Amino acid sequence: MPAPQVAVVVIGYDDAAHVADAVRSALAQGPAVREVVAVDDGSADGTAGLLDRLAASEPRVKVIRRRVNSGGCGTPRNTGLDAVTSPYVMFLDSDDVLPPGAVDALLAAAAGARAEVTGGLCVRRELPSGREVPWQPRLYALHAVVPHPARRPRLVHDTLCVNKLYRTGFLREHGIRFPEGRFPYEDVVFTARVLAADPRIALVPDRVYVWHVRRSAERLSISLDRTGVVNWRARTEACRQAYEILLGAGRKELARAARAKFLDHDLRMYLRELGLRDASYQRAWWELTRAYLAEYDADDWARDPAAPGRLAGRVVLASPEPRDLPRLRELAARPARLRPPYARAADGTPVWSEDLPQISLEPLLTRPVRELPLAVDAALRPRARGTRLRLRLHELYGRVAQAGPETVEAEWRHRDDGTVVACRATPLVPAAGAWSAETAVDLPALAAPGAGTWDLRLRLRFRDGVSRDVTAHALTGAGLLRRSAVPSARYGVVLVQPYTTHSGALALRVAPGVRGVLSVARGRLRRLLH
Repeated sequence: MPAPQVAVVVIGYDDAAHVADAVRSALAQGPAVREVVAVDDGSADGTAGLLDRLAASEPRVKVIRRRVNSGGCGTPRNTGLDAVTSPYVMFLDSDDVLPPGAVDALLAAAAGARAEVTGGLCVRRELPSGREVPWQPRLYALHAVVPHPARRPRLVHDTLCVNKLYRTGFLREHGIRFPEGRFPYEDVVFTARVLAADPRIALVPDRVYVWHVRRSAERLSISLDRTGVVNWRARTEACRQAYEILLGAGRKELARAARAKFLDHDLRMYLRELGLRDASYQRAWWELTRAYLAEYDADDWARDPAAPGRLAGRVVLASPEPRDLPRLRELAARPARLRPPYARAADGTPVWSEDLPQISLEPLLTRPVRELPLAVDAALRPRARGTRLRLRLHELYGRVAQAGPETVEAEWRHRDDGTVVACRATPLVPAAGAWSAETAVDLPALAAPGAGTWDLRLRLRFRDGVSRDVTAHALTGAGLLRRSAVPSARYGVVLVQPYTTHSGALALRVAPGVRGVLSVARGRLRRLLH
């Protein structure tokens, strides 16, 4: 049996509906958990009383009450950290849970590698659907020991503090704490302080944290509540501080990686949503972003200049006012799509547009085909005699013709359970500087799981065997995104709704039978009322 060595700090505020599940998931880790330090951050909904009752029945639970809410997550975490008496500590939010075996997996790796920090896989679980999306899976694909963080700059992409086990003495020796008070994205700064201290890090592929995402909650979490520009201001400030911490500690490579992460992750995420905001938000967001990107130097822009995030950042920095938002949204998609127009400068060099010829796209001429931001348009035609998907692949400065596109394979992936319905490979036919294809859509197969949403993924195959996975831009012409009721021998009727995601990609909602149609109607009514 493992010795009791780990403290789990659970923080909560007005979360009586979930905090007990979080605490019990920590206790269920077994004897390795010596103590669960539950910090109530000034709740008024009964959270404190619930924690007291848990502590009365479980001696490992220690409850700390803060009289006034701090306004953030950093202060209660620091309060809990100060009360820890165990050699190791990890953090847990009141609306999340630790999966079985998480502590044992982290503790075994920490002991075996003599690591100050041990990280594992976090999954984002969408509720109520239960769909799970792994967070930074590339980092946690295999067991690994990193003696110095600079040897794996990708570590700056995992800014979470909750999927890690820390040696308590390491944090205290280096004075590593969270920002106090109302400081959104406090874990970005905390993680920078940890990496700046140059710890020995162990990585495990085990699932060690379940991050619950409740998009319909009355009070959204900080990471989900992005409707106000104050959220973006807080995010850029956290990223700025992280960079300064790493640079000030002499971790130049990690500091550069942190700036690249901002372009590849943060900037692209907000650009995908920018078109949904009003003009006032867009102007304020644009001004904040340009001010932050003005702090970047030539070396920051020189590394991988054709990367989608860097290209998008250069467009923002070059434009005093918001511009090209639909095209930037597509470029910010994953994978990126660079849609027409494909402009050239007077000397023939590929450029972003005729209005911004100073933004060269010349690096695209040498970028590998599997990394090119290829653009495919898609249109769905639901018909009683057969639903068809029409695709059109755009040329990109001669690179597509050079590679020789041959076929496209379409697959529909269920957003909740990951079920895949694949279509046969279809030849790509040259047509006026582009390539087109048309394939059948198996509506009965898409309807089989019941009402749900399907995302379209495409795999382009080229002459030399190289392939490129892409998503497709949803065309929005007359009638293309219209809801249709398609007769079905199996279900009587199938309700089909093509629509455009935040990134401009084509997706499909399907509801089979009368019950499915009524379910869709009820869901739409609930959203309208909410």
